[in-house]
Amino acid sequence: MTQKVRCGLCPRHCNLAEGAIGVCKGRGNQNGQIRDLNYGCITSVALDPIEKKPLYHFYPGSYILSVGSFGCNLKCPFCQNHSISMADKSCEYQKVTPEELVALAIDLKNKEQGNLGIAFTYNEPLISYEFVLDTSIELKKHNLKSVLVTNGGICSDYLEKLLPYVDAMNIDLKGFSQQFYDYVKGDFETVKENIRLAHSQCHVEVTTLIIPTKNDSEEDMHSEAEFLYSISPDIPLHISRFFPRYKEQELYPTPIETIDRLCSIASEYLKFVHRGNC
Repeated sequence: MTQKVRCGLCPRHCNLAEGAIGVCKGRGNQNGQIRDLNYGCITSVALDPIEKKPLYHFYPGSYILSVGSFGCNLKCPFCQNHSISMADKSCEYQKVTPEELVALAIDLKNKEQGNLGIAFTYNEPLISYEFVLDTSIELKKHNLKSVLVTNGGICSDYLEKLLPYVDAMNIDLKGFSQQFYDYVKGDFETVKENIRLAHSQCHVEVTTLIIPTKNDSEEDMHSEAEFLYSISPDIPLHISRFFPRYKEQELYPTPIETIDRLCSIASEYLKFVHRGNC
């Protein structure tokens, strides 16, 4: 009987038999080792304004090559990119090497719009940990930026190894309780710790999508803003409006009045609070 192998990348710690694939659909046990199954598998690519990540305080007015793969270690029932985040290797993708992707980034840098580097986004990039690390190391050789748009659900020892090659992160702080993280199948304390850790080494902005009846309480926003303030009052917070998506079609869009009220609360603690999707 083949021994199972535990994946150490995220708090799920999937214990996988030979040939088995983790909950994230991007990592699996191949020949007794955990492998990045979506290494270089690109499902989405675009040259985006940096503000779309959203990063409002990191080279504003610039563009960045944005790429995504498939899979995610959370199961948000409201995911706007569920066609790739909930997909596996059977989805459509193009295979690229880190060197090929960086060559494209360099080519775009020399075009009229310019290009800062590469943003790993759209699905959860950190389940493609090895590819993100290899590409970020290659980016550094060419003085290009590496940006992560992530749920922050990675074990800190992995993040510590990656951070020297990362220039900026937007971290989704989904809600401010483990109860809400149970709803998205994640670990609240891991994300908080990674916000602290990332802020100590790179530029960090935080996004919270406000979902009616789920994470829209004033009490939670006071607690969230106070937590971010304890790290730094300079951390930008994006408070974004929800629209029905994926499995959450019955909920109504977040009232703009709710967004404005929560922004006002957050502004009592933080210098930079931004409305999103309004």
